[in-house]
Amino acid sequence: MIVPDVETWEYLVDDQASEDHRKAGIRAVQSTPLMSRDGRIIGVISTHWRNPYDPEESALRLMDILARQVADLIERNKAEETLREADRRKNEFIAILAHELRNPLSPIQNALEIIRYSKSTVDDVQAATAMMERQIGHVVRLVDDLLDMSRISRGKVELRKERLDLALVLQRAVEAIQTQLKSKELQLALTLPLDPIYLNADSVRLGQVVINLLNNACKFTDNGGSVWLTAEIENGSDQVLIKVRDTGIGIDPSEIQRIFEMFTQVEGPMQRTQGGLGIGLALTKKLVELHGGELHARSDGSGKGSEFVVRLPILTDRSGPPGEPVESEPTAVILRRVLVVDDNTDSAESLSMLLRMAGSETYTAHDGLEAINAAATLRPDVVLMDIGLPKMNGYDAARRIREQPGVSK
Repeated sequence: MIVPDVETWEYLVDDQASEDHRKAGIRAVQSTPLMSRDGRIIGVISTHWRNPYDPEESALRLMDILARQVADLIERNKAEETLREADRRKNEFIAILAHELRNPLSPIQNALEIIRYSKSTVDDVQAATAMMERQIGHVVRLVDDLLDMSRISRGKVELRKERLDLALVLQRAVEAIQTQLKSKELQLALTLPLDPIYLNADSVRLGQVVINLLNNACKFTDNGGSVWLTAEIENGSDQVLIKVRDTGIGIDPSEIQRIFEMFTQVEGPMQRTQGGLGIGLALTKKLVELHGGELHARSDGSGKGSEFVVRLPILTDRSGPPGEPVESEPTAVILRRVLVVDDNTDSAESLSMLLRMAGSETYTAHDGLEAINAAATLRPDVVLMDIGLPKMNGYDAARRIREQPGVSK
């Protein structure tokens, strides 16, 4: 935009802007937009003159070149700042991950010493075993969340959708968090509509969504607090709202959107009273979006509780029972000769020990080539194969074993 003389330019006459220009001693203005490579306006570069001035074509071309260079510089600086922020968050996440994985090791080591101690009673051993089970479960959940987030980021998660009754999913989620509720003496209220709500969804992944939100509510709610789980049809739509509300620590309004980002810790790295890796809500949001839904958070601020709302499409045809498979009693399978393949010796030996205690004859191998040779000699009924193996990976080793004579394809 070129304004050769602000005194005569029709858009500025008798306007406050004209007066502002006079006070600043400006008579002419030339402004060039700063355009990003994808066509967005990211700024403006302006030149002002004290006297009327109409720039020549050569001057305008020079200004265009300068604007292009400035826009590139701004974009490059923004990209570098994004990389620096990503690197900072990565380093913080690695420190948090190390902390979260190390925390359970101390009680596990203590429990092992209790079991080894010759004067330990049966009650002591049972308590130590329960402690180890809890701590190992914590580590398994952390690793599962990491793996799930990695799979989603790489597009490797496939939903197994079926027609299901939402009430069953919510009831099972409530059953799954009873331990957290009891440990903190929390009150949970479950409210469901009178008529059943059917969804086309993956029951396991949708259950994971609700459990994650309930766990989050329990984690950030003080002892004796309350949690509400509600499902209701949104007025005038074919959507269901699943709400998880609590009386917990709340969320600062400025943090509402950031809590769904990967590795976000609202408390800050030096005030980690609740634990976790900061990926639970990011994972939950991704799972909801895979179902064609939305996840939002609300809070009136610190100390005033929070509410998470999942919006999902429902099946409008409500006739007939949900298409869930009928549960039946598990059939006992007796494994006879089992080859366990894992480069982690302790993992292979411990699994072999458990299988022997269950009545199986077991053998171990610790790399892909050893597994092929062992399978050819032993003719196992079952091969339990790790994927990441030295010398030959599990996929290739399994393929070679299937090519052996007499092996079921």
